[in-house]
Amino acid sequence: MKIVVCVKYVPDTAIKIRVTPDEKGVELTDVSFIVNPYDEFAVEEALKIKEAQGGEVIVVGAGSEQATAGLRTCLAMGADSAVLISDPTLDNADSYIIGKALASVCRELAPDLILFGKHAIGVDNGQVPSVVAECLDLPQASVVTKLEIQEKIFRAERDIEGAHEIVEGSLPAVITAQKGLNTPRYASLKGIMAAKKKKIEVKNLDSLGLAEDDRKPRLSVEQVKLPPSRPPGKILQGDVSEVVPQLMKLLHEEAKVI
Repeated sequence: MKIVVCVKYVPDTAIKIRVTPDEKGVELTDVSFIVNPYDEFAVEEALKIKEAQGGEVIVVGAGSEQATAGLRTCLAMGADSAVLISDPTLDNADSYIIGKALASVCRELAPDLILFGKHAIGVDNGQVPSVVAECLDLPQASVVTKLEIQEKIFRAERDIEGAHEIVEGSLPAVITAQKGLNTPRYASLKGIMAAKKKKIEVKNLDSLGLAEDDRKPRLSVEQVKLPPSRPPGKILQGDVSEVVPQLMKLLHEEAKVI
């Protein structure tokens, strides 16, 4: 079985967010990056399927040369090879452009299964997997917490509001991983050394044959700003008989929650 896992290299969640002077984005200078945590669940699931059924795992990313470090991390976990889509156009790309580019690579690779994390923590859009599924005319199951593959059929389980849902469909398909699907493994020293020798193929949008219209963003960012500071809290003092009416009044008139 050939499995493609699409991964993103994202800012570490431990960083302190700073907005750029033009208020068009987040300042990424001197920021450390990591493999998107949800994508790690996808990589782990691909490796588990490979170990059970055989085949190969290919990780695919889109971004600058810096993203090769994230791909190397996935290779160290056990992926067989990697593809990096690196192109100046991607500096200002939205989900549509990234999805079209990833779909082009997946079309060439012709995998039996395409895995994503449910969303990237950098922007939280969660749109790219759907763009890829639409471009390739494939079924999609999202936020999956359990996945079974038999023959050419997948059985996916996911939690939805107030219920637990089971989805079945045919392969190839696009699946997005949710926390709880598995526990991602740590890369071993042997895996890290082996990853240095594994191939990372670099492609650009021209080599993928992406049309000019597919390189134009559908989304523009007007302004990025930090949320306003929280007002200081209030401490009510006195007997319960005095405090409760004050609290009810504040919740009703100021907080407007009752």
